Amino acid sequence: MDRLDERLKIARQALRTLKELVGKSPVSKIERDAAIQRFEYTCEAAWKAGQAFLRHHEGLDIGSPQGVIRAFLQIHGIEEADAQLAMAMIDDHNLAVHTYNESLADATYQRLEQYAQLMEKWIGSMRV
Repeated sequence: MDRLDERLKIARQALRTLKELVGKSPVSKIERDAAIQRFEYTCEAAWKAGQAFLRHHEGLDIGSPQGVIRAFLQIHGIEEADAQLAMAMIDDHNLAVHTYNESLADATYQRLEQYAQLMEKWIGSMRV
């Protein structure tokens, strides 16, 4: 299995685990925090799959999630609105370490369903 296939497989598996916990209401703090942790590793897996896709199909070697998103926008692999949402998702990913901040954790959890849908669309666009 080549690196791109492996990265896509990992991203799809991570996304499945995230989708198990998003969109629940009410949600306990433990479920919320678990969903945020799953979001962290799913987001990481998604952008790294995008990085591998760009390397394999476009010959681009990009080292940051924001750079990967911008490159997908340039190659028309993602639409402008999705790119903006993806940038916000990366910001939330970077803030997720602060889940001890209750209001931040609650706000992040509220956006996870939308992020899961975005990552499903993005990962799905990376057909090999």
